[in-house]
Amino acid sequence: MNTPFNLIAYIVYLPVAIVMTIAVANQLFKNGRIFMLDIFHQKEDIAYATNALFKMGFYLLNIGFALLIIRIYTIMSAEELIVRLSTKIGGFAIYLGIIMMLNLLLFMRGRKQARRAQRNIAIQNNRSIDFE
Repeated sequence: MNTPFNLIAYIVYLPVAIVMTIAVANQLFKNGRIFMLDIFHQKEDIAYATNALFKMGFYLLNIGFALLIIRIYTIMSAEELIVRLSTKIGGFAIYLGIIMMLNLLLFMRGRKQARRAQRNIAIQNNRSIDFE
């Protein structure tokens, strides 16, 4: 049997999860542009297009996961509502943090490989590049 508390929980949880996802995505991919430009050797068109695609994938993955775990079992009191919501939203926040860190690691890995490729090209052309 669904109680009014369950409906309140769903009404609160879903917008919070979506807003959290959008906020994290905007920060991550706003700052990720620098990495993308470096990875794609300052080619803005491909860097920004790739960044936009990663952002869309981030939205789909995380909002999809938020919807997948939306199930909240019967809540009988206001206190239980707060506890369940804090657990659900806190767990989703931890998940978002982990996904954000994985994206950051991908950016760093791509940057490292791009710099390695630049270094190899420079060595083949008998010139050195300062990579500070």
